[in-house]
Amino acid sequence: MVYIKRLTLTNFRNYASARLDDLQPGAVIFIGDNGVGKTNILEAVSLLSAGRGLRGASVPELVNRGSAQKPWGVSAEFFDGDVFTKIGTGTTAEKNDKRQVRINGAMKKSQTALSDYVSCVWLTPQMDRIFLDSSSHRRRFLDRLIYAFDPAHTGRLNRYEKTLRQRSKVLKDSRAPDANWCSALEAQMAESAVAIAAARLDFCTRLQAACVRAQDEDSAHFPLAQLSIIGEIENRLQGRTALDVEESFKADLVKSRPRDALTGGAAIGVHRSDFDVVMAEKNMPAAQCSTGEQKALLIGVMLAHARLINAERGAPPLLLLDEIAAHLDDGRRAALYARLTALGGQVWLSGTDHALFDRYEGAAQRFEIEAQGLIKPI
Repeated sequence: MVYIKRLTLTNFRNYASARLDDLQPGAVIFIGDNGVGKTNILEAVSLLSAGRGLRGASVPELVNRGSAQKPWGVSAEFFDGDVFTKIGTGTTAEKNDKRQVRINGAMKKSQTALSDYVSCVWLTPQMDRIFLDSSSHRRRFLDRLIYAFDPAHTGRLNRYEKTLRQRSKVLKDSRAPDANWCSALEAQMAESAVAIAAARLDFCTRLQAACVRAQDEDSAHFPLAQLSIIGEIENRLQGRTALDVEESFKADLVKSRPRDALTGGAAIGVHRSDFDVVMAEKNMPAAQCSTGEQKALLIGVMLAHARLINAERGAPPLLLLDEIAAHLDDGRRAALYARLTALGGQVWLSGTDHALFDRYEGAAQRFEIEAQGLIKPI
């Protein structure tokens, strides 16, 4: 089991300096008023995994505003069995606009190295609207789930998006675009698109199976979600070979050059796909469900994702749940805590009221955060 034993923040968000020592597996609960910095702690932990963290913030946004010219840092000691690993991320005085990563003191070339040590799954209040937001939000949500499971997925996405931008620039900036150059870019786009679509389909199948297995434990509080991918490339892959889909996509890109030159982007592609969720019991799209049902569906998907990572990697991910219990009734709250305890691992939770965590029966450490980022154990 991988968990954080010590967490240290330096010049990060509202914390000039903060440290949590002797942390244990189980729940780490932060209680305090809005605006005191509870989410900032969970965000700091999320930055110890690859990516831009649970807020998707840029590097300059993470520094303490009172000392914006100084570097910021987040570091932790991870315990895995009998092995300690020190992981740190942040900026330096020489490079205060670029986030760097160190593992056991050694500088790493990219954040991808973190994937070998840390897997994080999180839910924030902003994600409660995922079923009502645009398809791009749901698509990014799905890709982030895949990334926590398969770190190579971000490379596929980056290659596709870079090539898409290059093709758009060539088409827009040239009255007579070089056909050979366009064809080369479209071939790269097609190859990346098929790899992305295949990863999405495979992951969705695995996640669906995990959702079904979870129903055997508790179907009353977290309804079964029926998951699917809505996208042209994904649809084609379900009945044709990857090579055939690549060729057909390249042909479509050639045909759409005149239109794409005017509108930008590409008329079809994996950048237009959607992650579709239906409440199975009612056969109702998640967007049409009640607010409580949407929250329960989202939590169910998140728990299934954590179980999937646990099954595949042999250890549960770090779970970061910001204000997770605020809008749950007492029954769902107790059911959630029971599932988190059964999953094992370390779970970081935040809330404004002590009573929200009264039903947490598993091992838990509680901290109260006061004004100016003062953290006190309870």
